[in-house]
Amino acid sequence: MAWLSSTKFPVVPAKKLLTSNGPAPLLLLAVAVWGWWFSARMVHQMMMSDSHALSMGGTTLSFLAFIGGWVAMMCAMMFPAIVPVVVLFRGAAIRRQTAPTPFFVAGYLSVWSAAGVPAYFAWRALQGPIGNDATWAARIAGTVFLVAALYQLSPLKLVCLRRCRTPMSFFLRQRHDLRRPLGATLAGATHGLMCFGCCWALMSILVALGTMQLAWMIILALLIYLEKVSANGELIARGTAAVFIGLGVGLLLHPALLSRLT
Repeated sequence: MAWLSSTKFPVVPAKKLLTSNGPAPLLLLAVAVWGWWFSARMVHQMMMSDSHALSMGGTTLSFLAFIGGWVAMMCAMMFPAIVPVVVLFRGAAIRRQTAPTPFFVAGYLSVWSAAGVPAYFAWRALQGPIGNDATWAARIAGTVFLVAALYQLSPLKLVCLRRCRTPMSFFLRQRHDLRRPLGATLAGATHGLMCFGCCWALMSILVALGTMQLAWMIILALLIYLEKVSANGELIARGTAAVFIGLGVGLLLHPALLSRLT
């Protein structure tokens, strides 16, 4: 980690971050744009087809289609917020002090890809009831909102958020050999786990509301970005908890609210 001891990571304007660090930030954002396009396309297909048509005739293909959409959704929602840590890693990679940056990004993405497996089964169980405005589905969504609100205020959320907000601190804690592809991949996975610890409750809301809800994707992606990049990220996380409590209580008391949220 000698490269970190002499590396400074000041806060810089977003425009400078995108234009002064080579192609990596722009490439991440390009992938995020692709993720938004693919997600919007998936939403359109789901609106035009019933669940059987979407599954293409079998559970296996349905699973693969979902995971593909999930990965695209993670790229869209998460990649803008990880630009600072990728820029820091790439700076070391250019000096040949770490393995190439794609290994780090692949490790990060592997964590969120794995999270898509339980999300798939939740989606399978909830897509029909949500579409039919089932009372129990609305109350599950209300419970998820309340759980997410409590987690937003929890010490674990705060720890994970602070790790995500300080890329230098994250790398200083690494014990992997970042010069090796495996070490860089494991470091990316470690950062992915920190990000998952920060954002899993927000993602659970998306699943509880039907997963491919483009408006909620935009709202939650903005929250994730502001929590990690804004100077008031921790305050935003707490404020979000208050909103989630209101929505959770509203869904428990008035299940019909689900149709307005989806």
